[in-house]
Amino acid sequence: MSRISREEVARIAQLARLSLSEDEADAMAADLDTILGYVQKLQALDTEGVEPTAHVLPMATPFRADEPRPSLPPEAALRNAPESQGSAFVVPPVMDGEDEG
Repeated sequence: MSRISREEVARIAQLARLSLSEDEADAMAADLDTILGYVQKLQALDTEGVEPTAHVLPMATPFRADEPRPSLPPEAALRNAPESQGSAFVVPPVMDGEDEG
């Protein structure tokens, strides 16, 4: 029995703004069904007392000393900027209707 219907695949594709052909939707339904089968197998495992991990092996996170040090002079930072104003980069607006300033 399938764990995911074609209608669910169509809804997921719509939410992800994907345009799938009939063949692609069928293939995606089969792929997602396989993935859900693996998830179901994992849910059957007894994980009582097992701590969640981000990595299989323990990994140390190296930190550098948090000490103040001189920053890059503004002139050097702006040297290759296509356009600057004072000590700032000038960039085009990224959203419609933004006013300059």
